[in-house]
Amino acid sequence: MIRTGLIGFGLGGRVFHAPFISVTPGMELTAVVQRGPWKQPFPSASEQYPGVRIVGSVEELLAIEELDLIVISTPNESHFSLCHAALSAGKHVVIDKPITTSSEEARQLIDLAESKNLIFAPFQNRRFDADFRTVERILDSGRLGRLVTFRAHFDRFRPGIRPNTWKESGAPVNGLLFDLGPHLADQPLALFGKPDFVTGSVRTDRDNSAIEDAFDIRLDYPRLTVHLSSSMIAASASPRFLLHGTNGSFVKYGLDPQEPALLAGQRPTVDGEWLCEPESAWGTLILADPASGGTHSETVPSETGDYRLFFANVRDAITGKAPLMIPAIHGLRITRTLELARQSSAEKRSIPFTEAEWNYR
Repeated sequence: MIRTGLIGFGLGGRVFHAPFISVTPGMELTAVVQRGPWKQPFPSASEQYPGVRIVGSVEELLAIEELDLIVISTPNESHFSLCHAALSAGKHVVIDKPITTSSEEARQLIDLAESKNLIFAPFQNRRFDADFRTVERILDSGRLGRLVTFRAHFDRFRPGIRPNTWKESGAPVNGLLFDLGPHLADQPLALFGKPDFVTGSVRTDRDNSAIEDAFDIRLDYPRLTVHLSSSMIAASASPRFLLHGTNGSFVKYGLDPQEPALLAGQRPTVDGEWLCEPESAWGTLILADPASGGTHSETVPSETGDYRLFFANVRDAITGKAPLMIPAIHGLRITRTLELARQSSAEKRSIPFTEAEWNYR
């Protein structure tokens, strides 16, 4: 049994971590850090998970000898110090994206984890979304021919400034680039590897905004261009994915249904199917039709998204039964991509992504 301690029971901890830890066979939600009286509008960890141990500090949590794994779901600026403390205490770590706020910090943590033979996994849960799993299947099928353009959007419509949230504070690591950027960068890096160049436009588009709230990133590969975009003032939806290949295109709108379902109170079960996308949300494949000289379209059933797969893989990596699907070095590469995008935006030029930066070693 992998006994797990959770630092952070806000949106990330209560929606994306605790429900999945508690239903993953071989894992147990053992302890949660809760500082002071519970004043949130949602039930506390002990109310949702009777029997969980509530502790008042990170130090108290890390002193629990039987804990094997620490899951960190806290504001971005705290990631390095909390992860360093957990690894130093001999605990495996899962950490919310971004893995850290700089690639140099990520290097230090990777070295520490390796020196102690510990699992250190960035929580890139969108790798297990229905839409991306469907994209993987289509690319593996070869039906698009040679892929030439990969576009991904992750937009929101929040023209006003939300009060009382660290995500709207002026620290560079709290803006959209380090919020949704890790999700967008993760997927093409996983599919296509190291880009040759990174070009970015990182902006503040909203009035009175203290953060970077829009960005466009281009990743250049040999004969393939990747476009990643995000904005907080996108009232009209762009395709979540738009792929163009020499034999056709694939277009997919809408986001995976897991997050809204979890926010509404649904919970995953130990086994069985979790959440399927409705047919109305399926994507469309448009392929060349040699017989007519035109194209034909077909609806593509979505794969089922399932964040349980992430935690099952972490469990198997800790127990030595499988390699870690999303290793810490991938989180470092994501962070470095975002750093290069910001540098590119400031210098108004494309920045090469070197082999040394990619391989770190």
